[in-house]
Amino acid sequence: MLLEALEQDSNLANAHFAMGILRRSQGALIEAQIELERAIGLDRNHGLAAYQLGIVLAFRGQPEAAIPYIEKAIRLSPHDPNLAVHLAALGGCQLLLGHIDQATDLLRRARSANPRYWYIHFWLAGALGFKGDLDEARAVLAKSIELRPEVVSFAGYRSQTPWEIDPAYLALRAKTLDVGLRRIGLPEE
Repeated sequence: MLLEALEQDSNLANAHFAMGILRRSQGALIEAQIELERAIGLDRNHGLAAYQLGIVLAFRGQPEAAIPYIEKAIRLSPHDPNLAVHLAALGGCQLLLGHIDQATDLLRRARSANPRYWYIHFWLAGALGFKGDLDEARAVLAKSIELRPEVVSFAGYRSQTPWEIDPAYLALRAKTLDVGLRRIGLPEE
């Protein structure tokens, strides 16, 4: 249906946005980036496209390039009901960049905005573990596991995030999030 819509009118920002989301969920990050850039080119105030482009860039191992897009999405809609996911994405980018204090602050703010998202707790646990706050990190990880019992290991995490495949991203994650989670005892399997 999206292909038909784009065949009829290639200037539909929302169709390019939707195609970008579809491609990201399929793990086709380069194609997702192209579609989301098209959406923003057609509507420079498309906050959701800006946020998703930031996510795609982060998952491509470019967290520094991702941050301005996620910040733009927040500026365009500061009272968005999904503010927690925006803050979590910023926190994740900061963690990937090794900016641990900024990461923990943003991830705590994300958790406060919506404590029901398991991955916010998971990433905050990794950031706290990396920072050396091991007791708090373990408690936060326990909350993540309570919310998503399938994620009790790195293998469980991978099963929930199949789009996390880019080697540059995985290298950054291995040096930050994964280190913190290993420090608090998250098993491989």
